Amino acid sequence: MIIVDKLLDELETNGKPIRAGVVGAGFMARGIVLQIEKSTPGMRALAIANRHVEKAADVYRAAGVNEIDEVQDLGAMDRALAAGHHCITNDPMLLCRSDNIDVVIDVTGSIDYSARVALEAIRRKKHVVLMNAELDGTLGPILKVLADRAGVVITNADGDQPGVILNLYRFVRGIGVRPVLCGNIKGLHDPYRNPATQKDFAERWGQNPYMVTSFADGTKISFEQAIVANATGMVVAKRGMHGPEVATGTPITEAAQWYPHDSLVTGPGIVDYVVGAHPSPGVFVLGTHDDPVQQHYLELYKLGDGPFYCFYTPYHLCHFEVPNTVARAVLFKDAAIAPLGRPRVDVVAAGKVDLEAGDELDAIGGYKTYGLAENSEIVTRDQLLPIGLAEGCRLKRPVPRDQVLTYDDVVLPQGRLSDSLRQQQSSHFG
Repeated sequence: MIIVDKLLDELETNGKPIRAGVVGAGFMARGIVLQIEKSTPGMRALAIANRHVEKAADVYRAAGVNEIDEVQDLGAMDRALAAGHHCITNDPMLLCRSDNIDVVIDVTGSIDYSARVALEAIRRKKHVVLMNAELDGTLGPILKVLADRAGVVITNADGDQPGVILNLYRFVRGIGVRPVLCGNIKGLHDPYRNPATQKDFAERWGQNPYMVTSFADGTKISFEQAIVANATGMVVAKRGMHGPEVATGTPITEAAQWYPHDSLVTGPGIVDYVVGAHPSPGVFVLGTHDDPVQQHYLELYKLGDGPFYCFYTPYHLCHFEVPNTVARAVLFKDAAIAPLGRPRVDVVAAGKVDLEAGDELDAIGGYKTYGLAENSEIVTRDQLLPIGLAEGCRLKRPVPRDQVLTYDDVVLPQGRLSDSLRQQQSSHFG
């Protein structure tokens, strides 16, 4: 981050800022644009694409941007940007195709729509930053393959828990400690929450009730930890992870007591989470060291007497840290967090209620399904249905609450890019 801030200052001084386009105009997009425009020298958020352009205009006004042009074609966008104006549009492809945009930031939470945006940005040699765990956890590995071929970076964002975990993971590994668990700290987990139960909370914070529900019902943390697994080579110890619940405020430094030690020392390590620990919402990494001399030093530095040492970051600051991800991608071609290769962990759909034949599955964070992290080998072997592909599927037969759905249980919607990319991902990685 120290290197990044100096280079951004140089870009600002030289009048050559990084030029970002933002897809989405919701709660998180508002924060990102505000952060870039008000607090990030050497970077500009020059265009926002959103289905409802008036919301994009509101995002700019909240950031103090008043020279705003609504555009419908590439020529109009480029003329507006050349005049020093910011652009709003309902067509995200304009951001992907403009020579005046260096990086596209996706802040939508959608799958099929965002996959189209990511593919077009990659084709046009644009870096892609995802504030979209759902897309990354469903199709991230194949999108990374395509980005590598195009010579661009696709990355999830620092500030969200997966990016913060990977920063910590890289630090721990960099000092010679072997990471054995990458963890996330939650305050609540109830798989049966729905948009009605979360309505008041969503309204209080100006957020989407479906998105808020995905936080509460465990789907979001499943995606986040799947992303971490795919970026580290780790796996889950069991379907849904262990997810121990501890007394509220229990120090995260006690985390080594909450997970089976055999899961930590055998294999590639695991991803997991805890409910109730402090500091929340933070992240943590458990690591181990084989050298007795280094163990002595770690004990001296108040990390305990081992064999597992707990490193943690007490917060994640979401939109505040996204510009750092943009800068790392554009200036260093360094992803904050991206898949290493083949998928290691997926997120599968389980019934939130008893489902009947003919039911159409709703969106993530809805009334009918919740997500569970499962190792990709099992997902492939048992043909389990990824929750990122569940919306719009129609049930062939009844499925009881809490049962994981399979492809055989549903009829997929026709013509979705996401299904095609998922097949391509499966074929590519075998």
